[in-house]
Amino acid sequence: MANHQQDITLAELLIVACAETWRNNGEVLASGIGTIPRIAAGLAKLTHSPELLLTDGEAYLVEEPIPLGPRPEGFQLKAAGWMPFARIFECVWGGARHALTMPTQIDRYGQTNISCLGGDYQRPKTQLLGARGYPGNSINHINSYLITSHGLRSFVKGEVDMVAGVGYNPARREPGMRGDFIDLRLVVTDLCVLDFQGPDHAIRVRSLHPGVTFDEVQAATGFELLGAPDMGVTPLPTEEQLEIIRRLDPLNQRAGALRNNPPAVRVAAAREAVA
Repeated sequence: MANHQQDITLAELLIVACAETWRNNGEVLASGIGTIPRIAAGLAKLTHSPELLLTDGEAYLVEEPIPLGPRPEGFQLKAAGWMPFARIFECVWGGARHALTMPTQIDRYGQTNISCLGGDYQRPKTQLLGARGYPGNSINHINSYLITSHGLRSFVKGEVDMVAGVGYNPARREPGMRGDFIDLRLVVTDLCVLDFQGPDHAIRVRSLHPGVTFDEVQAATGFELLGAPDMGVTPLPTEEQLEIIRRLDPLNQRAGALRNNPPAVRVAAAREAVA
């Protein structure tokens, strides 16, 4: 029996939208960082992109995605090859990777921040992770992003508080510096899916989640957005996709990845009730 639309959660909608970031990528390492991105990478491999490479999070490439949570007794890892940390860098620098990460801030140029918020850099109002490996991991291969709370604090006016991830800002280019090492594809949020296919890599709304309007997305964004000519509605998960998601996340950890995890088909109504 097919799931009624009201039973589909926003987390499940985002997992399917994130899985689309890897469609037609070819044989690349799919790195999903975070609960929803990780499930999405597994969903992509088990549906439209079986050629994707996944790791077990330790040192092996795997034939099948590993479900989230404790591995049950008798679990057998289906290893496809040896993938230690050093070989990850071969994929990163060689362009054979597409990472889906979760920055705290993003700006009109696609520059991202996971480091700190507000105040002077030496004395920020809020200290986050620090830049860590984000600068090097934002170049030479494909990157996409997931932001689970689309608002003015995440989609900021001007530049992000600390540029930890490289974007398309021409002011950051030194004379003679190449720009073809940047490849930003999609940004999936709790309101919509965006891309960088506007003039001079301007951010466009590619699809709106069910019940969300373009004006609502614009009001939650600190810079002007464009609408893609073929902008539509983000597809809901199919029953096959929902079954795979449940198999990859048997403990329903996806439900804790979003605040209250509202129904996918009532996104707008849920946000109005919170406001």
